[in-house]
Amino acid sequence: MTPLEEKRAQGDLAGRHVPRTFSDRLARVAVRGLRTCAGGVFARRYGHRAVVLETIAAVPAMVAATLTHLRALRTTTDDRGRVRMLMNEAENERMHLMTFVELHRPGLIERLAIMMAQGGAYLIFCVLYLCSAPTAHRLAAYLEEEAVASYTHYLAEIDEGRSPNPEAPQMARDYWGLPEDATLWDVIFMVRADEMGHRDVNHAIADELARARERKPVPIKPHWTAS
Repeated sequence: MTPLEEKRAQGDLAGRHVPRTFSDRLARVAVRGLRTCAGGVFARRYGHRAVVLETIAAVPAMVAATLTHLRALRTTTDDRGRVRMLMNEAENERMHLMTFVELHRPGLIERLAIMMAQGGAYLIFCVLYLCSAPTAHRLAAYLEEEAVASYTHYLAEIDEGRSPNPEAPQMARDYWGLPEDATLWDVIFMVRADEMGHRDVNHAIADELARARERKPVPIKPHWTAS
């Protein structure tokens, strides 16, 4: 396998989570529906798709962090490091957005779509989290799986010459510590690695919360956080 093929293959590391419960399957179907809608609207305009979707991507982590924080205060229990982890995830997703905006400025229609999609996503995810936190984290994880797949396709588009590969914005070079000659390909590679981490964290939190709800033992120290 060539180095390029290895890098492409990393988009499928750990594979996809196989739904085990009804709520898992429901979350999976919802995410597939959203992916179909996004594909129909943006087609191969990956840059514009990234701008719109990254404005929504930080919503689940921020909602989860807020509600987890309030629950920890209300019940005077430890959050097991989730609040900090989720806040970092939300900040990371925001930096993704700021980077892509440097390359693809959203037009009026896209800004209107962003406003409506973000508002809807916030309300829906908030209600879902209050009803079933494990399902909400599973949904977030499935969304990250689709993000990994989308960025993998974006890398392939650049590799095959169908999408431009301009130099990376200074913001991205500073944030990820990229070299001065870094390009969009390098940025997408780093963004995809971030999304893979968010995917694994959300699946792990969903499993942990599900076990706690079923009154099964959970690890004393979660493996997904060093806190």
